[in-house]
Amino acid sequence: MNSAAFTVSDYLKLATNTFSVNSESARLDAEVLLCEVLGRSRAFIYTYDDYCLSEAEQALFSLYVQRRALGEPIAYIIEKREFWSLMLNVGPETLIPRPETETLVSLVLELCTRPDARLLDLGTGTGAIALALASEKPEWCIQAVDRVQAAVALAERNRASLGFDNVSFFLSHWFDQIGPDLFDIIVSNPPYIDAEDTHLFQGDVAFEPETALVAAESGLADLFYIINTAVDYLESRGWLIVEHGFEQGAAVRQHFALHDYVEIHTVLDLSQNERVTAGRRATRL
Repeated sequence: MNSAAFTVSDYLKLATNTFSVNSESARLDAEVLLCEVLGRSRAFIYTYDDYCLSEAEQALFSLYVQRRALGEPIAYIIEKREFWSLMLNVGPETLIPRPETETLVSLVLELCTRPDARLLDLGTGTGAIALALASEKPEWCIQAVDRVQAAVALAERNRASLGFDNVSFFLSHWFDQIGPDLFDIIVSNPPYIDAEDTHLFQGDVAFEPETALVAAESGLADLFYIINTAVDYLESRGWLIVEHGFEQGAAVRQHFALHDYVEIHTVLDLSQNERVTAGRRATRL
């Protein structure tokens, strides 16, 4: 068949077959990439499956298919990802926002009812957590930090595109540039993967920045540091809420307890894995 006559249906079949070797969502991957190339919705490609791609569209789609066939994440190819119903710009300098992290956002909204809360997000990456909370709580004052300047710039770009004025992003390695401020809530999705974990070489994770994934002490070093240090930055009865690996819940809860947090508990993600743990600072004397 002449490539000039290839339709939406033809390209979807070819791409799906190509992706099926190493993707569990081959058809969806093909649809997302084709919609991006065409600038159309999935409804369009279902309705107009006989639409013939232009030469420029064919070339771009072929490039996207090649990149995806090599395992590159869809989010990096199209440079965006939806999180908490917000469309965020993403890039290789940050982790790709994942549905599991929405568990943390939900827990924050459940635990903090203060109308004018002050919140700090550590290791913000794309700004996903901070921006999701800003969208739900426009009256909150939200600060978010990352140690990587490119990540801070990306998060700020997301903030500007969404038009939120109650969140600010700046450069800091954890608490280094925070100053004397106290917060009602501190949240973090820090690196928590063991350097020896074979998952680092599989799927999307293989393309994500290792510095945002891997921590020492079997993946617990950054979590422990945040738990140790956050007590100095929390208001009385303030909450620390962290995301962690599905096998790390017990160790994280124990470390919260060692540092005199109260009301410590862990919640499950959508896959029913232990994913987010919260603890409350005891009352300041």
